[in-house]
Amino acid sequence: MQPLTREEIRQLVRSRLSDARYHHTMCVVERARELARRFGADEEKAAFAGLVHDICKNMPHEEQLSYLRECGMEPSREELLSPQVFHAMAGYCYLKREVGVEDEDILNAVRYHTTGRAGMSLLEKVVYLADLTSEERDFPDIAETRRIVDRSLEEGMIYSLQYIITDLVRAGRPVCRDSFEAYNDFTNQSAAQGGPNA
Repeated sequence: MQPLTREEIRQLVRSRLSDARYHHTMCVVERARELARRFGADEEKAAFAGLVHDICKNMPHEEQLSYLRECGMEPSREELLSPQVFHAMAGYCYLKREVGVEDEDILNAVRYHTTGRAGMSLLEKVVYLADLTSEERDFPDIAETRRIVDRSLEEGMIYSLQYIITDLVRAGRPVCRDSFEAYNDFTNQSAAQGGPNA
């Protein structure tokens, strides 16, 4: 497969997303660059992962699930009850199969940008938190979330996972195993380092 140029990939992303989702995507690109510079990640890889992170977001959930199964990925029971996470998994498959992305760090940054996971790489944390705290986000507590993320990716992950998991529990919705495992991983690291959750 002949690799696409960065501009061809940008055009592909644009063609697959609504105006609002594309605006969000470009905000994530800028936020990912900012966080990469701040914390020493590869800025170009962060920007690229930000560009493609939602490439399957505007596919209907049924199509996302069908595509996942076509790729040999079967969501867990919790994931099946949380179709909002399908697009990240589908994006992983699409980028690998249709776009020819081979960098596993970029692929995993897309795959886990909605749930997190234990053992996240620096790039994965940057993209997860860039998606959560991009310029156009306006959920309650966004200012505090950005403040914490700007200070520490690890503290930002703990804070954001606490917020998201609590919100899901209050709403009576399932929490994906990857999110629980991510939360436990980051809090265990913090405790081992004598952090605020020790």
